[in-house]
Amino acid sequence: MTGRQLAAARTIVGMTQADLAAKANISVPTLKRMEAANGPVVGMANNIAAIRAALEAAGVEFIPENGGGLGVRLRTATATGKI
Repeated sequence: MTGRQLAAARTIVGMTQADLAAKANISVPTLKRMEAANGPVVGMANNIAAIRAALEAAGVEFIPENGGGLGVRLRTATATGKI
């Protein structure tokens, strides 16, 4: 996950930095540093995992590099049964 991917994921589900930080149990300054990363997110592995889990629980799907570039999208209602 890159900093830009993280910021895009947070934005696509309408979370503020404070919202996501609270859900991931990290500080807002830590989240800001992660989002500012120009490349892969840098931080403690457990914090990165907590952020990813919170975003995935909110409906985010992380798209890996597959020749078209990294990205994020919302899962469809049929894929999750919830959204």
